[in-house]
Amino acid sequence: MGRGKEVLLSLLQFFFNGLISGGILALPAIGFSLLYKILRFPNFAFGSYLTCGAYAALFVNETLGQPILLAFVAAMATTALIGVAVDQGAFRRLRRRRPLTLAIVSIGASFILENTVRFIWGGGLQHYRLPVYRDITLGGIHMGKEQITILGIASFFMVLVQALLQRTRLGKAMRALADNPQLAEIKGIDTERIILLTSGIGGALAGASGVFLGVDTVIDPLMGFNLILSVFAGAILGGIGSAKGAMAGALVIGLAEEISLIVLPSTYKSALGLGIIILILILRPSGFVRN
Repeated sequence: MGRGKEVLLSLLQFFFNGLISGGILALPAIGFSLLYKILRFPNFAFGSYLTCGAYAALFVNETLGQPILLAFVAAMATTALIGVAVDQGAFRRLRRRRPLTLAIVSIGASFILENTVRFIWGGGLQHYRLPVYRDITLGGIHMGKEQITILGIASFFMVLVQALLQRTRLGKAMRALADNPQLAEIKGIDTERIILLTSGIGGALAGASGVFLGVDTVIDPLMGFNLILSVFAGAILGGIGSAKGAMAGALVIGLAEEISLIVLPSTYKSALGLGIIILILILRPSGFVRN
């Protein structure tokens, strides 16, 4: 009986950790999915937006000595601007090129951003300056206050994005552009403005995720690169182009990656995302959540 209870508690602990991982993955997966639906290509620079957000917060928190909440806001603003700058500098003149060309350009943009971070901060591991709190234990499950905060803020942003898409003029314009770009232009929608705003929103969401990951683990220049496969897997699992699907897919990927640690070494954690991508493309290319 005691052994069974211990196994159950371990599973519940992995489940809670999976929710945290899913919350961290969900925000960039939503941004990735929205931009894919509008621009029709996978923007692999999203991983580097996440890294830039983590380091922007590190600068405000560690170098300027400001609280992590202010650093979080600064990180989102910084990566929103980076998302817009990359779109305008790298993608705008290539809008009519093939998706493969744009995807390759996004990989190049990712390398530039990540190596810029490495040049400024070096390749070592970094940490935020955070208050030390005692973990909360609920029914034998250990929960850090930072983790609970991450889950709460991530959930808030998921609800906010869904409300933006369903209840605002901007959201309706984004959905119209995603469904039929030519008809959207005929209807008088400023497509470049919508792309600009979507790029900023996507960048901000990725930056928020970077701070979450830095708070939950450590900060290093490859953190975004290591996460991009999982983000891509979450977006595909949920049906790429669907914000709701990206949320659900990211949560499933987060849970799967954490629970896989029961039987697999942590070095295989990222490989699980690639395996899930391959399975989805074989079994159900449109994803498992209806748009």
